[in-house]
Parts: sequence; structure tokens; C-alpha cells
Amino acid sequence: MSYQNANVEDIAVNETTKPVPAKKSFFESFTEDYWAVSIAGVIILTMLALTLWVPGFSLSLPSYKWETGSDLVNKVLAGKNILLILQTGVISLVLSGIAISLSGGSIKKYLKGFSLIYVLAVAALIVAGNKVISYYGFEYVIFALILGLLIGNLTTVPAWLKEAARSEFFIKTGLVIYGTSILFTDIVKAGLPGLLQSVLVVSVVWFIALWISRKLKVDDEFGVILASAVAICGVSAAIVASGAIKGDKKKLSYVTTLVLLVAVPMMIIQPWLSKLLNLSEVVGGAWLGGTLDTTASVSAAAQQVGEKAVKAGVIVKFSQNVLIGIAAFFIALWWTYRKGASAEGAEKPGLGVVWERFPKFVLGFVAASLLFSFQIPAELSGRVTPVFAGLRTVWFALAFVAIGLEARFADLVKTDGGRPAVAFVSAQLFNIIWTLLWAYLLFGGVLFEVPDIK
Repeated sequence: MSYQNANVEDIAVNETTKPVPAKKSFFESFTEDYWAVSIAGVIILTMLALTLWVPGFSLSLPSYKWETGSDLVNKVLAGKNILLILQTGVISLVLSGIAISLSGGSIKKYLKGFSLIYVLAVAALIVAGNKVISYYGFEYVIFALILGLLIGNLTTVPAWLKEAARSEFFIKTGLVIYGTSILFTDIVKAGLPGLLQSVLVVSVVWFIALWISRKLKVDDEFGVILASAVAICGVSAAIVASGAIKGDKKKLSYVTTLVLLVAVPMMIIQPWLSKLLNLSEVVGGAWLGGTLDTTASVSAAAQQVGEKAVKAGVIVKFSQNVLIGIAAFFIALWWTYRKGASAEGAEKPGLGVVWERFPKFVLGFVAASLLFSFQIPAELSGRVTPVFAGLRTVWFALAFVAIGLEARFADLVKTDGGRPAVAFVSAQLFNIIWTLLWAYLLFGGVLFEVPDIK
């Protein structure tokens, strides 16, 4: 009896001395998505309020455009412009630093790491601001990625820099701000052909890409992120898909690196093929809008085809981007029920699990889009939209430097024997052919009249 009682006492002591997990503060329980929406919301609402209520208010942003060495020195590197660059950096640092600090991160390490990442982001923006480089469609995201990759692959990334390399946080914030430029009225401009092309491309290419991944024995988590990047809109869609399935950040970094590496030859080859195949400007633009991953890359590539190609491409790209929110919901729903049902003995997952998986920052993106589509007057929108475009560019530049820091060239070959890279390229080739077919049928006067794009 005494032995048993001793055991009971020992157990009681062990139970009482067992460490209790520290309770998280209110702000520490905030997810990355909530912080992204909060920061972007503060930026959007503050700008709207100041523009409305402060007479003559305008926020000056730095200029990165230059043509000659003289322009570079006297415009971009001029004292006034340098001050604007520092001002923009301080605003971004303060807003993101508050989030990092309240979330329990090391603000000292973050401050040091952010400063370097911001310098690299600005360097990328300056290089891409050159008129010749811009003409050929090489965007700042390419140079931001390259700078990050050089540091990440040629050196050992220190802990203080890793603390600030928060690619998802940066890009989610930028995407919510980006919602201010995604107007539902653009779907109307694209008309039925644009809507049909978007749906047919996104849905078919997504499932084909996932099928190719499975055939190459790439796991479904990788496959979903990869398929979303190919089918919808590149890095943004990859981030959304990864959030919807709680994906591995290393796999996300792998896919985003692939997206940018493959985009470069596409921007060069597709306009050339458009002319070789004697496509009309509208068809060529619709093709580029459905395959290239960002509005800027679509505009740059379509510029080589013609003015109508630029307008058609941007309209198609916008109508495809609107599908991000819808895609996020269905990916979360599909993944939750499919994986939940496949787990042996698992209860059937409910909508609560779907909500838990749903990337909340997408709601901020949709809210911003709805606000500017239906509530903000065109005159006010015209005054603030250029500022939002400049600010989101900063967040995206930060994100792509961070992506480069997190990615390693060796992983493209070593990860699963390089099969995800093969799957991505194969799916992208299918995407190019499939989108060309529907761009010709829908915008070439075969199934519908050629849209009146002036």
C-alpha cells in the first residue's frame, strides 16, 4: 500500500510540476494573414482619409525611372529622391516592425535584417527603372530575386537576416493593397470571351498540372501549389494555395523561384511567336494575359506585339486575377474534405476546418477590390491608386528579395530529384498551348465577334 501511495504522490507531484505553456498575448495570437490585412488596411484607409480631409494632400513617392547616367545621378540618386526612398522605407519598417514586435519576434534582429533587404529591394527597383531594361520587360522582381539568390547561395544567411526574410508576410501585405487596382468592372470590359477564357484556362490547367505532378510522383502538397502558380497568376496564386492547404514554406519558395525563372524566357519567346504565327494584336494580347503571371510582365511583353495587345492582355489578366478569392475557397474546401476523408478513422471535416485553412488575407484582397470597384468615386480612386501602386511595389520587392534568400539553386535539382521542376515546366507548356487555342477561338472572331478594344 505504501508503495502504491508513493507512486500516487509522485504522480501528483509530477502533474503539479509539469510546465504549463505560456499563454499567448492577444497580438501574439494574430496570424501572419491578420497582420497583413491590418497593415494594408491602415495604409489604404489612412491614404483615403488624408486625401479626402486634408486639402491639397499628396504623398510623394520616390522615382526609379532613368535613361542615361546623368538621369541616374540627377534624378534617382538626387538628395530629394533619396529622402523619399528613406521615407518609404521608414513607413514600411515601422508598420511591419510593430507587427513583428507584438508577435513576439526579435525587433533588434528584424531592424538590422529589414534594412539590408530594403537596400537590396531599392537596388532592384533602380536597375529595373532603366528605360532599356524596362522596354524588354525585365521587372524589378527578377532583379530582387537574383540579389536574394546571390546572397542566399553564396553565403550563409545569418540569423538576423533570416528574422527579416518574411517573404509571405511581405507579399500578402502587398496583395491586399493590390486589391485596390483589381476592379470587377474590368470583367465587364473583357466581356464573355475574357470570362470564358479565364475560367477555361484556370480550371483545366489546374487539374492538368496536378495530374502531371502525380504522374511524376510529386506529392499533392507540392502539386497544388505548383498547379495554382501555373494556372492562375504565378507567385500570388502560389501564396494563396499554400495558405489554403497549410503548405510547406520550402515548397512554396521552390515554386516561386521556378515561376520567376521560367517567366523570363516566356516574356521574350511568346511575343516573337505571336508575330511568327501572324496572330492579331487582340489574340496575341489575350494569349499573353492568360499565361504570363503579372500585369507588369503582360504589359511589357505585349508592348512588343502592339497597343491593342497591351490593352487586351491587361484586361484578360485582371479578369483572371479576380478568380484568386474563388480559387482560394475551392482549394481549401477540396483539400480539407479530400485529405480529411482519406485519413483512416478520421471524422468528416466540417466547414470550420475549411475556414481554418482558408487564407484570411484573401478576404482583405477581395474587400479592397469591392471597395474600389463599387464605393470609391473614380476621381478619388484616380488620386490614390498611383500611391497604392508604388507602395505595393515596395512590399513585393521586399518579398522577392526574401524569396531569393530562402531559396537555393541546388534545391531545384535535389528536391525530389528535380521532378517538381519538370512538372512545372511541363504544365506551363500545356498552359501556353491551351491558352493560345482559346485566345484564338474567343478573341479571333471564331466563336464570338472580335472584342472592340481600342
